[in-house]
Amino acid sequence: MEKMLKQDEIDALFQAARSSAPDAAPTEARPKVVPYNFATAGQISTEQLRAISMLNDLFARNLTHNLAAWLRTRFQVNLVSAEQIPFNEFLLRIPEISYAASVRLEPLGALSVLQLDMSLAPPIIDLLLGGEGKEGPLRELTDIEEAILGSVVEIVCRELTTAWQPVCLSFNFERREMQTQVARIMAVTERTLCLSFEIRMPHGSGLLNLAFPAVVANTILRRLTSDWERSRRHAPETRTLMETAARRIRFGASLQLPPVRLAARDIETLEPGMVLRLDVPASTLAEWRVGGQVLAEAQAIRQGPVRAARMERRAKGMEA
Repeated sequence: MEKMLKQDEIDALFQAARSSAPDAAPTEARPKVVPYNFATAGQISTEQLRAISMLNDLFARNLTHNLAAWLRTRFQVNLVSAEQIPFNEFLLRIPEISYAASVRLEPLGALSVLQLDMSLAPPIIDLLLGGEGKEGPLRELTDIEEAILGSVVEIVCRELTTAWQPVCLSFNFERREMQTQVARIMAVTERTLCLSFEIRMPHGSGLLNLAFPAVVANTILRRLTSDWERSRRHAPETRTLMETAARRIRFGASLQLPPVRLAARDIETLEPGMVLRLDVPASTLAEWRVGGQVLAEAQAIRQGPVRAARMERRAKGMEA
């Protein structure tokens, strides 16, 4: 039997519907509070990654042209990704058989990791030995093949130095590292800047990966981010206080001869009073280094009861 509603029941239903409906003109919205995650501190923003990507697009284009001309074949390099990940995650991406090398970044003195897929090694080596660039089996390199591939890595470092001139970093190839040695270059928990490039050749393809420590990522961001590139004006009093405080900073300094190589037997037989031949001309001046950087050539002298250094000429690139 159909139930009939009375008028007061119908009014009650309409009243309940009005009270549950959202207001047509809501009051001022409350601010949304999101808990802060301290683990994300220092992460690279989207704008910063875009600036880094533009820098490495230039590197990819230069490497494409120069290696293609050197190898006399089609050679294409493209930036695949730029991300910030822990170093242990980068290590997990390295195949069991691959070419990994340590690269020193000056003037920071920091070590980064360069990793090249081994699938690219056979066609590159075959081309440099006069072949057609045919692909080969995935295996470890011989000493001769490793030396040949090392020359290619040196070209990669040279092109990186050219492309990264805006951030004043120089890439210097040090040596090939075994997979067990790569894990010792940086702390496994360190957050690294990882760049991945895809390399395509007529008979092979693979990835070129670069991992930079946090100190390098921070340097890049300081010099690339537009917000940090703006000159910040301080009051004259504040600037004077900052300059005064900066002049009190103490740097490690040394007066030393240029680096030389010595045979292990010469070092092993050293005794007090012996003369060690350094094969450096007697007219060579000592280098005056401050904070590890060569600032001038100087002569060791005595000033009263203490040693001193008399500057003869500034180092190249340090002229006033």
